[in-house]
Amino acid sequence: MSDPCGLIIAAPRSGSGKTTITLGLLAALRRRGLVLAPAKTGPDYIDPAFLGRATGREAINLDPWAMPPEQIRALATQHATGADALVVEGVMGLFDAAADGQGSTADLAEMLGLPVIFVVDADRQSQSVAALVHGFAHWRPGVRIAGLVLNRVASARHERMLVAALRPTGIPLLGAIPRRDEFVLPERHLGLVLPGEVGGFETFLDTAAEAVADFIDLEALLSLAAPVVAEQALPKTLSPLGQRMSIARDAAFAFLYPHLLDGWRAQGAELSFFSPLADEAPAADADAVFLPGGYPELHGAALAAATVFHAGLRAARDRDALIYGECGGFMVLGEALVDKSGISHAMAGLLPVTTRIDRPKRVLGYRRLLHDSALPWPAALHGHEFHYSSAKQTGLPPLFEALDAEGIRQQPMGGQLGRVMGSYAHVIAAP
Repeated sequence: MSDPCGLIIAAPRSGSGKTTITLGLLAALRRRGLVLAPAKTGPDYIDPAFLGRATGREAINLDPWAMPPEQIRALATQHATGADALVVEGVMGLFDAAADGQGSTADLAEMLGLPVIFVVDADRQSQSVAALVHGFAHWRPGVRIAGLVLNRVASARHERMLVAALRPTGIPLLGAIPRRDEFVLPERHLGLVLPGEVGGFETFLDTAAEAVADFIDLEALLSLAAPVVAEQALPKTLSPLGQRMSIARDAAFAFLYPHLLDGWRAQGAELSFFSPLADEAPAADADAVFLPGGYPELHGAALAAATVFHAGLRAARDRDALIYGECGGFMVLGEALVDKSGISHAMAGLLPVTTRIDRPKRVLGYRRLLHDSALPWPAALHGHEFHYSSAKQTGLPPLFEALDAEGIRQQPMGGQLGRVMGSYAHVIAAP
């Protein structure tokens, strides 16, 4: 079997159409019978769900800020093995990174040795596009822009002007997508909604696939894929929270990193799943319960009425199981959740915390986390925080001491009460 190959889809900035074109590309290639290994750069749960729907295969996260390079390469190698190509969607602009300058799509391209397909929004510019592309192409010698895709081209005349301007750059132009208003996915307070919540998503995907197939030279694009810089060792991951882990998974608890689940299984943990929204309890023999993030604030009434779920959590606590909640899971472990309308919903009551989202304030960024807790993980961790709700708690020891990407100390995060604990941080990896 040949070495796995791949490429990265990137753009000069957010809003260039990178996600839509990546989805169309994956769907178009899948229609041709290719097996794609989809991945997303950075700490994202929503885009991987879309990438997975487009390919019929689970997408993984490759995070060059939070993960060590050897973990990135091992995950990429493992994921791409047996596929025709690893296709990685970038994050923000090609060189955009955390506040410390680390973690960009360009960093990932260098770590994996992969070429970049550069998606440029041509709306409201013509010849200036050449200066933009030239600047990006020569900004960092270790990053190779191998091909260009123009998006939102206004007319045939506009396309001729762009093509002529770009010719001196020497970078192959793979295609030009006309401006199409139907290429818009709806958004919510945490970004894009999940694919199952998008009315007509399959129609959207078909439209995107047809546009990509009509306007992009797919054979030329595939020919640019390069071998992944491989790592044959198994991906290093965090230890499982217990030997028998029961994990909440439904529309309210949808934010799970595949690399953690795969790593826990590889270490011999038995994973089972349950739905709090269906009023299911965690497994009665679980020695650890994990409530991941998601959208509990959209399901306050249903979660408040889930008496079997609440009783199951209390039973797990009483038998001294480790109970850990991240972001939305942390909110549900508290006493109450105040939703966007100001209505208070009773939660599990395992931590003396009240969270509310009726006074939204966005908190976003990478976190360096330090802890001394029952979590079976290294004392130093890397994670990410993204939420609009806030938590009020009194007399509860914090779970994490926290610094941002630049090393600036933040407010302590979360809380712990015996072996029940949680915070707003989504833990990704150990540094």
